[in-house]
Amino acid sequence: MCLLDEVVEWTADSICCGSESHRREDNALRAHGRLGIACGVEYAAQAMAVHGALRAASTSLAYRAGLLASVRGLTMNVDRLDNIAGVLFASATFVHGDSTMVLYEFSLADSKRVLLTGRATIAFAMRAAS
Repeated sequence: MCLLDEVVEWTADSICCGSESHRREDNALRAHGRLGIACGVEYAAQAMAVHGALRAASTSLAYRAGLLASVRGLTMNVDRLDNIAGVLFASATFVHGDSTMVLYEFSLADSKRVLLTGRATIAFAMRAAS
């Protein structure tokens, strides 16, 4: 499932992606006729994944898939996403990390306000010994 439509901009430390999938009736995260604000974490997580892939492609690092291990300091400023007009902007800023995990600060906003903010830890599977 890909929720993001485009990478608006990115640097080695941050990314901003745009999406209009929140208004689509076939959005895989919709439940009970709506798309709740907590689904915004998935938009941000996908922006983090794209950022990791872009960082790996621009360096000698190998891209590794990660798992969303924790979300902390989550602030939700609206109840739902499907009634937001216009583009959603999922932004993530790399805070620190190593070969086992990375920490990002993230936000989801529309053109007028911040809808959701938090911090996420992405964990990578340990490589098998050869």
